[in-house]
Amino acid sequence: MWNQHKTSIILAITFIVILSTFWLLPQLGFIVFIAILIDLLLRPLVRRLQTFRCMPRGLAAAISLIFFILLISSMLALLSTTLATSLQKFASDLPRLTEALRGALSSVSFLSTQLDELWQELASISITALRSSIDTLVSIFTKIFDTVIILFTSFYLLKDGKQIQLWISGLFPDKDRRRVFRLLTHILRSLHVYIYSQLIICFIMGFIVFCYFSYRDLPYPSVFAVISGISEFIPVIGPTIASAFGTALTATVSPWVAVQTMCFYIIITQLNHNIIYPTLIGRSLHLHPIAILIGILLGGCLLDAPGMFLAVPVMVIVRLVIIDVYHDGKQPQTRKIP
Repeated sequence: MWNQHKTSIILAITFIVILSTFWLLPQLGFIVFIAILIDLLLRPLVRRLQTFRCMPRGLAAAISLIFFILLISSMLALLSTTLATSLQKFASDLPRLTEALRGALSSVSFLSTQLDELWQELASISITALRSSIDTLVSIFTKIFDTVIILFTSFYLLKDGKQIQLWISGLFPDKDRRRVFRLLTHILRSLHVYIYSQLIICFIMGFIVFCYFSYRDLPYPSVFAVISGISEFIPVIGPTIASAFGTALTATVSPWVAVQTMCFYIIITQLNHNIIYPTLIGRSLHLHPIAILIGILLGGCLLDAPGMFLAVPVMVIVRLVIIDVYHDGKQPQTRKIP
């Protein structure tokens, strides 16, 4: 039995150990994850430079990585000059907005009490998630050593990604090398689809929210646009919290505006879940919404906000490994990788 299922057992154990590093060694796990994320984002650009500009892959990888660094630096500089002021004003006005919201609903004692409890829980969750996210980003990007490791790892993944896949596949018996190579390719392709789709969805939702708040002349349109965009990285739960947050704060303007904003959030959420999300991501990931919800809750229990962010990619990997172990692994693979 060991000889028959040796590769499947080794694959399952290997991926369990790799995924466990996110829990046991979270800093190392996130450094590796961010390097893989950069690799997946820049791989099409590297391929295009290599194909159409006849560049060596190493040079194409270096140019793509430099372009990425300059792009991120420009975006941070732009945000620091535009969003920072609005965010600072929003943070200073938040206590006043909260008191105004409570005062607007003080006439309905039961609703006011329930809303106050809900607001406290929501604020606690948001503060915990924000602090956890900020601590994670600070621990990764403010250390020069970690940043250098991320950049070098990303460069070598861009430059020698296929060779690394071939090397990993070569560690297995000849009859299973094609199978392992195909599994790694499917994992990278699924993560590529998910990451690009999520980025597009975040941009679309943030842009729609910004246009709505600007058109209605509501306060802090850029702040709520960023909140709505970032929340899309945590499916189901993230958009729900962002919608409740935006609706609650617009109640300080007027109850009728809050009702309209709630309807707006419901409409764009339904459009996202029923049209945008299925169109961009499609059914390729084959994850049921209830499975995503449970995975997000489990990830939040293990790693707080970063665990909620990583829940769907981890579930995609686990699903593909399970499919390989129980289905693809039963098919004979006798040819070597060309």
